[in-house]
Order: sequence, then C-alpha cells, then structure tokens
Amino acid sequence: MKKLSLIFAFLTMLALNVCAQQTDYKVVFDMSTRDSLSQLAVIREVQLIKDNNPAAKIEVVVYGQGINLVLKEKTKQAETISKLAADPNITFKVCAFTMQRFQVDETKLVPGVTVVPDGIYEIISKERAGWGYIKVAH
Repeated sequence: MKKLSLIFAFLTMLALNVCAQQTDYKVVFDMSTRDSLSQLAVIREVQLIKDNNPAAKIEVVVYGQGINLVLKEKTKQAETISKLAADPNITFKVCAFTMQRFQVDETKLVPGVTVVPDGIYEIISKERAGWGYIKVAH
C-alpha cells in the first residue's frame, strides 16, 4: 500500500509539473550588448520559444550597446525581427534614453520595434509581474 501511495504521489507531482510548464510562459530578454553572436542568439531563442509554445509571451528589451540590433541600417536581423514582432505575443522594445544617447530617432528603427521610456524599468516591471528574466550573453 505504501508503494502504491508513493507512486501516486510521484505521478501527481509529475502531472502538476507538466501543467505548470504549459501555462503562463512569460519571458523578458535583457539585450544590452553589441556582440553580433549574442544578438543572433536572442533572435534564435525567441523563434525557438515561439515554435515550441505559440502562446508564450516574449519581450526583448534593448538598451545600451545593444541598440544596433534594432537599427535598420545596422542589423542583419531586420526582416526576422519584423516578422516576430508581428506576433501579438512577441515584442521588441528599445529604451528612449539609449536612443537619445546615440542620437537615434524612431524612423531608424526596424518596423515593429516600440520605444519605452526606460529599458531597465521595463525589465523590472516585467519581473514584478512574474515574467522570467534572461540576460542575453553567449
């Protein structure tokens, strides 16, 4: 009887774990590097998450040296970013302070990228709302 109870408890925990992984998938990526491999990696990760969990909510917050990822004239990922950003569950956001620092206006951004007042505050807000946090690096 004890063995049966242990098996039942294990199966219940397994089922709860599977259900927990399938619901409420929200992740924010912190993109602040100009490293092209890291920029390619974040795009790849967003695509993989989307392909494996279409309901997942994904946000990439770009600030600092990472700004080249979302500049039409600097990125090699413009087409992919625009396609991903067309998904209502995926957003690419860039920090207004960073844009100001690099003297960039919104016309230079890849279509689909939106501006937030403060990239770090955006990340903190997502974390407070229960989003997972990933610092992009390779």
